[in-house]
This record gives sequence, structure tokens and C-alpha cells, in this order.
Amino acid sequence: MRIIGIDPGLSGAIAILENNKVVGIYDMPVMAEGKKNKRQLNSAQLVNIIKDNIYTKEEITVVVEQVNAMPGQGVTSMFNFGQTFGAIKGVCAALNLSIFFVRPSKWKKHFELINSSKDSSRTKVIEMYPSLSRQLSKKKDVNKSDAILIARFFSETRFQDKN
Repeated sequence: MRIIGIDPGLSGAIAILENNKVVGIYDMPVMAEGKKNKRQLNSAQLVNIIKDNIYTKEEITVVVEQVNAMPGQGVTSMFNFGQTFGAIKGVCAALNLSIFFVRPSKWKKHFELINSSKDSSRTKVIEMYPSLSRQLSKKKDVNKSDAILIARFFSETRFQDKN
């Protein structure tokens, strides 16, 4: 099974796992918009990344971190974040891909990352996949790590009973 894990947001990332092996990691594709060069999602590039990774005969599942408005966030920031989240859902629907959502508290609890520093997910992924240490060497790579763990969470829990 091929799982596409997505940490949404303009600073987010996309990870592709096949049988728990990481076969691709990408920063969320963005582009400049307007006179102020604000960033926005490059939906066309997102489509290309996903299409390039669904050529296989393997079953494909997309897992996206379920996000909500956060207290203290500005209205414009939340609107832009929601726009990106909606575009990700739209791209997956247009490509006819199954999409599942997971709350951050669920996948973080699974990997024992609750109440730990943001960078802990990067450390966890490097422990699980030492060969990725070079690709995850910067602090900003925490979003790639989150995307990997989101996909891995789904892989490890998808057949568990919902009791």
C-alpha cells in the first residue's frame, strides 16, 4: 500500500510511504502572489507531485492532518490556512483518491510526542529512518517529519479495532 501523508499549510510537507518505506518527501509547493509576494499554495505543482506518486498499481491512500482554527491566529492567516487545506482536499477529490484525516493529538500520542518540543518528531523519524538524517538535518524539516509520521500512523493503525 502507498500512503501519502500531508502536513497541510504553506510550510507543510508531503511524504510518500510504500510498505512503511519512505519513497519521497516534498516541501509543500508554494508560489508568490500579488504585489507583496505573499506565499500561496501552488496547486498545479501539488497535483504533479501526487500524480507522479500514484502511477503504481498499489492501493493509494492520502492521510491529512485534521486542522482547526487556533486561538491567537489572525483572521487572514486562518483564511489562508483554510484555503490551502481546502485546495489539498480538492486536489485529492479530483484525482479520485481516498482521503482520511487524523488529529495531531492522535498521531502524536501514538508516537509518544505529546508535550514534547516541535523538533521531537524530526528526532523520532531519524531514529526510525536513519538514512533520512541528511534530508532532515535542518530545523525547518520538522514539517517533513510530521508528514512521514502522519502517513506512518495510518499505516500502523488502519486495521485496529475502533473500540
